[in-house]
Amino acid sequence: MPVSAAERATERAIERAAERAADQPPGGLVDAVVIGGGAAGLNGALMLARSRRSVVVIDGGAPRNAPADGVRGLLGLDGIAPAELLRRGRAEVRRYGGLVVAGEVTSAGPAGPAGGDPRFTVTLADGRSLYARRLLVATGLRDVLPDVPGLAAHWGHGVVHCPYCHGWEVRDEPIGVLATGPASVHHAVLFRQLTDDLVFFTRGTELDDDTRARFAARGIRVVDAPVEEVVTGRDGGIEGVRLADGTVLRRRVLAVATVLRARTEGLDGLGLATEDLPGGMGRRFASGDAGATGVPGVWVAGNVTDPMAQVGASAAAGALAGARMNADLAAADTAAALATVPRDGARA
Repeated sequence: MPVSAAERATERAIERAAERAADQPPGGLVDAVVIGGGAAGLNGALMLARSRRSVVVIDGGAPRNAPADGVRGLLGLDGIAPAELLRRGRAEVRRYGGLVVAGEVTSAGPAGPAGGDPRFTVTLADGRSLYARRLLVATGLRDVLPDVPGLAAHWGHGVVHCPYCHGWEVRDEPIGVLATGPASVHHAVLFRQLTDDLVFFTRGTELDDDTRARFAARGIRVVDAPVEEVVTGRDGGIEGVRLADGTVLRRRVLAVATVLRARTEGLDGLGLATEDLPGGMGRRFASGDAGATGVPGVWVAGNVTDPMAQVGASAAAGALAGARMNADLAAADTAAALATVPRDGARA
């Protein structure tokens, strides 16, 4: 008898629960704790585990791309379901001895250096704690949608944000761009590549004459009337956008440049610097080369510091950060070993 979609979903949920319960935090010092179990965090952990480092990933289980049907633009894995990509990633980390622990971080901060080598304590919501020499923060970000009634229900399906993540899948559909600020102008130009039927809802965003002329040249219709709500059709998808005068302008897809906010909950104790994104589009953790921060022993990777990065770029950033963390640990190990060698003339 064929297995229904609901039965498959139940089986996967049971498998996921068993998997998340499998690893428990170790009691002693570990080389690295990775906060965040997405592409950046898992790839960073993979690099560390393959370097024979003891590493623990703290996975909150709420990836940014969970609503998406597939991961796009990832070479060799284009279209893979987000949950399946992460399942494979967790299995790969565990293959090399890494741990993936389910939990939410409530606090993280320095625990004092040991002979100059940093130490950190990470505490989880259930009271468990981990003690680590290095930290990789890969908590990702949160997309903040504009407050338009009916919009959020279609997030990740009829409501999209990235032409490179979702563009091919919505090609040739009637698309509307709901402006959230100046960044939406560039958004519209990119989505125009995907459809001949594009409407730009200004929602109070001022457009100068040059922008309106460029939009007109590309056949982008501009609607200045206020947007009241997103209308859902009988098929459950987007039917259109209701304007203040009651008119419903038919659209099947809406593109929105979301406000991007790094997930920083529980991380204040680390004292990591943050900075604003251009155009009021959100905030991120500041970082330097390979995700190094101003706090010795702490790196950041993925959307938490590079909000525009797709899955492939986030994974690559995590891998680079993991490699640099291993190099830093190797230097610290060498310095500690050297300190135990008696200097000339110091022997009894």
